[in-house]
Amino acid sequence: MNILLSLLFPLFGYLSGSLPFSIWVTRYVKNVDVRDAGSGHATTTNTIRQAGFGWGALVGLLDLVKGFIPTYLATRYSNETWVVALTAALAVAGHCWPIFAQFRGGMGLAAFGGALLAVNWFSFVLGAGLLLTLLLIIRHGARASVFTGVLMAPLFWLFNLRGMEFWIALACGIVIAYRFLIDWNRKYRELWLDREKPGQ
Repeated sequence: MNILLSLLFPLFGYLSGSLPFSIWVTRYVKNVDVRDAGSGHATTTNTIRQAGFGWGALVGLLDLVKGFIPTYLATRYSNETWVVALTAALAVAGHCWPIFAQFRGGMGLAAFGGALLAVNWFSFVLGAGLLLTLLLIIRHGARASVFTGVLMAPLFWLFNLRGMEFWIALACGIVIAYRFLIDWNRKYRELWLDREKPGQ
């Protein structure tokens, strides 16, 4: 497969990741922009705040799928490690900086999870376990996510997951760590809903 054709998968990854489901859903349900309240990001948790748990769960699933589909197609029709890793990373980048929503999107975790699920379900479970563990220890969503992005690839290496999932974790982890740095000093009231403390 030539280079030009191989680059179609990463391009599709970015366009897929750029589909702003949380923005579309909250506009449809509440006629509001999900980014105008809460954390200010187009995320599942922000959708839950504004449109309810059911709509938020739908957004979470769709965000998972937009990382899963391009990564799965890249593994199936390319199988080049760099193509798959780049496709996954650009799906996450598209989620964070979507071309279809003025480059103001979500935080990329769901798309990251979908990319891992596309290549190895156990890597998805292990990555989710790492994030949950860090959330419980650090009790700060952004910082836990930054450390998850940094530590996931080394963790996979220790568990002998050194194939496609390792390179996806390495590439996507860099994007995730960078994205969550903007919320490093954010004040939280709740562990999982990322709401600011009153008066802060």
